[in-house]
Amino acid sequence: MSDNQMSGVDLNDMLLAVEKAAPVDAVEAVTRSIAVSLDALWVSFLVADMSGRALVRLVHVPIGDGPGGRRQAADLAMVLPFDGGPQEQALRAQHVLVEYDGDQYVVRAPVTQRGEAIGLLEIALPAAPGDAAVQWVSRSAHTLAFVVIANRRHTDLFEWGQRSSPFTLAAEIQRRLLPSSFTCEADSFTLAGWLEPAASIAGDTFDYSVARDVLHMSITDAVGHGVHSALTATLCVSALRNARRRGATLLEQAQAADEALIADAPINSPFTTGLLGRLELTTGVFAVVNAGHPAPLLVRDGVAQPIPLLVNRPFGVLRDKPYRTSEVQLKPGDRLVLLTDGMLERGAAALDVSARLLDLKALHPREVVRVLGDLVVDAAGPVLPDDACLLILDWHGGHGDTRRTTAGADPHRASQPD
Repeated sequence: MSDNQMSGVDLNDMLLAVEKAAPVDAVEAVTRSIAVSLDALWVSFLVADMSGRALVRLVHVPIGDGPGGRRQAADLAMVLPFDGGPQEQALRAQHVLVEYDGDQYVVRAPVTQRGEAIGLLEIALPAAPGDAAVQWVSRSAHTLAFVVIANRRHTDLFEWGQRSSPFTLAAEIQRRLLPSSFTCEADSFTLAGWLEPAASIAGDTFDYSVARDVLHMSITDAVGHGVHSALTATLCVSALRNARRRGATLLEQAQAADEALIADAPINSPFTTGLLGRLELTTGVFAVVNAGHPAPLLVRDGVAQPIPLLVNRPFGVLRDKPYRTSEVQLKPGDRLVLLTDGMLERGAAALDVSARLLDLKALHPREVVRVLGDLVVDAAGPVLPDDACLLILDWHGGHGDTRRTTAGADPHRASQPD
């Protein structure tokens, strides 16, 4: 393929291939088209496992039935745990890597959209690729991200592939409460969330939504374990979202969650703690309601410490006591950390979260939440007694049209390879 031909992905041909294919075959159709365009030996798509600790090979063209995979009908999912190798490094650094492997050159390109690391595109070529070919693969991987996002709405294939461990009913309910993407990059901020579930689901959730000039954030922890806790969390999160989508203020959102739990909670006297935040993207002013929840941490100027906030009652108790709001002025370079008590109590108390945040200050929030998830499992696991949940925001300032991005990610914010 000539440099002129590689000037961009043929979007029309790609969209036609996607629409002609069934949702379960859309990614294979696109990757096959990419392979043919490059005269490739083979092409694969690997989706990021929900554990955050592996990639899962879902598509391989030509398709093979290699050993060690999980099979569902005609589909094969092969789990490839992170081992520090080129696959992990390409995903972490958000950079295309080319490796000579015997008689072929393997190009690995992150499949990413707005900082969400969806997976990895691998292409084997018979000769060393030039810069134009590498850039073409990178753009194709970015386009593939949108294909995955669009088609996973219509099929369980991608979520099935991502689940290296089966879900309980409570976990299934809890999963539906989390945002579709755990990571979001914008010009003024970078955000990432994580949930490390307990053996018996404990109702922790996080959520966010970006408006024109406002970022909404929340983290909640429903009392109890199992299905009852998941149902309580469902009431709380749904009430918050419903109020937010009606244009309610922060205090009105808190009141809506409170009223929902008091009126309709599935068990006697349930409650939920939480932090509700509203960040003004033009000023960096963060308004927050603390409903009986652990204080957020602020990493600034080499120090990580709790932010003193007005502490309100949890949602679902003491109905007549009004909620109050606190405000924090963020500065460019600040890192804001919202977390649940599963990161702080019982066995997790052995983990010095503040100290580790300082050790991890150079990493992208997407990597920080993963590392802290590993650390809390090491400290309190391998089976956690309580959910551990995190939501991390890096504040850059400069709201507007200043985002620098390459194929779905800002390379200046990505974690550097070891």
